[in-house]
Amino acid sequence: MTATYTFDVFSSLDGYGAAGGDWTGYWGKQGPELLEHRLSLYDEEQRMVLGANTYRLFAQMLAESTEDSDVRDPWVTRMRNLPATVVSSTLQGPLDWPDATVESGDALDVVARLKKESDVPLRSHGSLSMNRALMGSGLVDRLQVTLFPVITGRTGLDPIFAGAADFDLELIEQRTLDGNIQELIYLPRLH
Repeated sequence: MTATYTFDVFSSLDGYGAAGGDWTGYWGKQGPELLEHRLSLYDEEQRMVLGANTYRLFAQMLAESTEDSDVRDPWVTRMRNLPATVVSSTLQGPLDWPDATVESGDALDVVARLKKESDVPLRSHGSLSMNRALMGSGLVDRLQVTLFPVITGRTGLDPIFAGAADFDLELIEQRTLDGNIQELIYLPRLH
């Protein structure tokens, strides 16, 4: 049986994964429904798959955060405590992540192998360049976009799909959280 791989990403309406300027985490739009839903996504057994840059970003944000900051929301803590594979040719273990291993080599090969061998679903939050390559190779089964009601035209960072292939998306699930945040789950297929 092949494990399902979900590319999970936060996005502004104009397709950025983050923003500079005076924007805060979640673009300041998070509410109790979003946070409760995010926590529930990590209830089931699954394995996280992260690229080296995203792992470094998470590790740095967590190290610099306080117990009261958005970075330590309960869902992030739960996600961090799941088994994780970090795909990197530069990092070496042990990592500052409770149950993480480093896999060197091409992400396409690593994820293809994980999909064949894993007894649990695979999920990646962020890791944009890695996930664009995985989508282009047909290894992403679900694209989960949490769309925040903001446009970050001047301050947007990390364009999510810059340089990606063309895809047809079949919407298989949708929900509205806190009255204005959209979660859209698609089956991506190369166009």
